[in-house]
Amino acid sequence: MISRLVVVPHPPLLVPELVTGAVPETEQVRSACLAAARDLAAHAADWVAVGVDPSGPRVVEDVRGTFRGFGVDVPVSLSDDASSVDEDLPLPVLVAAWLRERVGARSVRVHVVPPDLPTAECVALGERLGGSRALLVLGDGSHRHGERAVGRPDERAGPFDEDVRKALATADTGALRAIDPASAAELGASGRAAWQVAAGVPGAWRCTRSAFLAPFGVGYHLAVWDA
Repeated sequence: MISRLVVVPHPPLLVPELVTGAVPETEQVRSACLAAARDLAAHAADWVAVGVDPSGPRVVEDVRGTFRGFGVDVPVSLSDDASSVDEDLPLPVLVAAWLRERVGARSVRVHVVPPDLPTAECVALGERLGGSRALLVLGDGSHRHGERAVGRPDERAGPFDEDVRKALATADTGALRAIDPASAAELGASGRAAWQVAAGVPGAWRCTRSAFLAPFGVGYHLAVWDA
């Protein structure tokens, strides 16, 4: 039964080799993600994870990959024993592997879900997840914050991510289930489906760590929940 749940973003900027500039600005996000991942590794050596990518639904485990597609050949592995190679792993899978290696966990099995997965199906997947005491949830908030927005700035981005921040900080699964998929898609919040999977995981959850950062116009949510 899952008894610790960690939420992190998955931007490429977490990987130092991929950052050609603005290193000090990326360090705060990287340090926060690694701290949350260490909390997960302290709880269990083998993780289950959920991330969002159009290649889903599928499960990825026991393979090696690389960040070559993001500019630099940084190899990563989903487990200590992985021998096969997949050159086309999606970003959340690569970041899950990178975090696993950096904090010394033994393995991570990643459930990849499509970005348009309906809320009910997200919640149902969360209810079915098992096989580990530890769940890693990967997803970014809106990319429409302020002048540095990836897309055009949108005044709805702030209130949207504030609602998500509050839900994660209070372990409010009802509020996560209430996120509107259409609004999330319009605001570029790719983490919506993953957060709603987390909302379905059984447990009397309490949040022990949370943060929200948006240094590059993208909302990055972090949280640690214990049951």
